[in-house]
Amino acid sequence: MSDEKRQAGSTGPLPYRARKPLPDHPVRVALLDLLAEAGTVTSTEAAARLGHSSGLCSFHLRQLAAHGLIEEAPHKGGRVRPWRLRWEPSREPGQEGEADFGALARGLEDESYQHWLSHRDRAPAEWRQDDSFSAVIHITPAEMAELASTVRDLLAVYREREDHPGARPADAVAVAAVTRLFPLLADNPGRPHPV
Repeated sequence: MSDEKRQAGSTGPLPYRARKPLPDHPVRVALLDLLAEAGTVTSTEAAARLGHSSGLCSFHLRQLAAHGLIEEAPHKGGRVRPWRLRWEPSREPGQEGEADFGALARGLEDESYQHWLSHRDRAPAEWRQDDSFSAVIHITPAEMAELASTVRDLLAVYREREDHPGARPADAVAVAAVTRLFPLLADNPGRPHPV
């Protein structure tokens, strides 16, 4: 099954519905993350932040626009072309923005992981493994917040490499690091699962 057919068959509960299937390209995912962080970005700014060429970033920004995920931001004309995330209005006031992007990002993460699984045999031998793991743990809300903070701190060590491509080791590649902490709910959605 092709990636497009697989994506078209996805029926995840995304509050934002793209006009076309979601992209599962790592540059596009990085661009969406950058737009969520920066608000607006040009292809030149994206290239400087992500360590790619301006032409590559421009191409993928236009592809994201074709998917209906981003749009041109207002500007004064000229050659500068800033982009921003495009949100469809939420059904409830005050529920848009960050929550919509979170759902979109989770969908893109899932799509990217499925793409990896179906193509990892093409990667160099030293990159053919991944380090996926999960666990059910019993913690309090305060411990969950502390655990999330600890994971963020561990990942922050590598953030400089995103902002400064020159700081990256020569053999470094983009790696998705995904962490989801959530309580397991019992049949009664108001109460977490006791087990």
